[in-house]
Amino acid sequence: MKIDFATTMSRALEQIRAGHPGDATRTIQAALSARAEPPAPANRPSLAGPPVEEAEVVAERAPRPAPAGQPARRGLREVVDALARIRPGAPQPGRGPRPRPPIPEGARLETRSFASRHGARDYLLYVPASASQGARGLVLMLHGCTQDPDDFAAGSRMNAEAERHGLVVAYPHQTRQHNAQGCWNWFRPGDQREDGGEAALLAALAQEVARDCAVGEGRIFVAGLSAGGAMAATLAATHPQLFAAAGIHSGLPHGAAHDVISAFAAMRGERARATVTARQPVRTIIFHGLADTTVHPSNAEALLAATGATARGARRQERGRTPAGRSWRRETVTGEDGRSLAELWRIEGAGHAWAGGCASGSYTDPAGPDASAEMVRFFLEGS
Repeated sequence: MKIDFATTMSRALEQIRAGHPGDATRTIQAALSARAEPPAPANRPSLAGPPVEEAEVVAERAPRPAPAGQPARRGLREVVDALARIRPGAPQPGRGPRPRPPIPEGARLETRSFASRHGARDYLLYVPASASQGARGLVLMLHGCTQDPDDFAAGSRMNAEAERHGLVVAYPHQTRQHNAQGCWNWFRPGDQREDGGEAALLAALAQEVARDCAVGEGRIFVAGLSAGGAMAATLAATHPQLFAAAGIHSGLPHGAAHDVISAFAAMRGERARATVTARQPVRTIIFHGLADTTVHPSNAEALLAATGATARGARRQERGRTPAGRSWRRETVTGEDGRSLAELWRIEGAGHAWAGGCASGSYTDPAGPDASAEMVRFFLEGS
């Protein structure tokens, strides 16, 4: 099927100017795949992998600039650059900046910066008022593609859980300078290592925050959504001595991909298997919607297998339904001491969204179950 890229690019640029970068991305993807797909609602861009990076690869084959005297055609490069300048939370046409919600008296919510030999990132830090007598732990929260810390904090409602349980929460910010869609680079070998790249950077950031907030050993946890979930799985694999537990929502196993092409294959479920088994198992809780069309649900099974828990513990199954009518199945693997080694929550009818989240953030499913509450419960059970 022949695609008119000039028309496609014009349409995508108009969607960007209207403040709908997610629709523009989907317009490009539909053209590249030679099939038309209805755009998703505004403010709901793809989170899981590096689709704009695929567009960047195609951009190398985009038409050359027209000779002098001929009308110039908008190229894919122009659209990609325009998409890269837009991020949730930043002022866009017809929108203002996202206001931060009020915080309890005595709590702190501030933006900080971290730098190390592995790189530098800004991060949002929440210190609850309930931690005045000492924090019970630290949760490193990794957002998905196109999100930012404020968006992820609002959508996951993790700060409310942190206040309830005396936890410090750090939200590192992956900007479009580091990835065209603000994704954590979970699919690049250089960022999957203990001693370098983003995995090493995030581990060092977590260690600094833990020192600053007097968080004791064995009380540092990591959680993430989609690309952030995949990077959380990588941190659990590369730094098991640092992270006591991991929460992975709609993510993929460590080592499931080694480049952009294999990343898309993994997201489709074509490589959904435990490519790397943890050498030192980290307790892990996994959430995945069974109607997720962005990251195939088979990746959740691969995540569970990668923990190695099923070979060491006994399985228990249970079912439930949330007050909003969402059905779920939970598989728990327990060790000989009765402690949970791993949990896998399969959510009927749920798509690519944080379960139990708040609609004020992107990619959330308020119908539940409450992933943030269950993750915190799981983290603290083992500490």
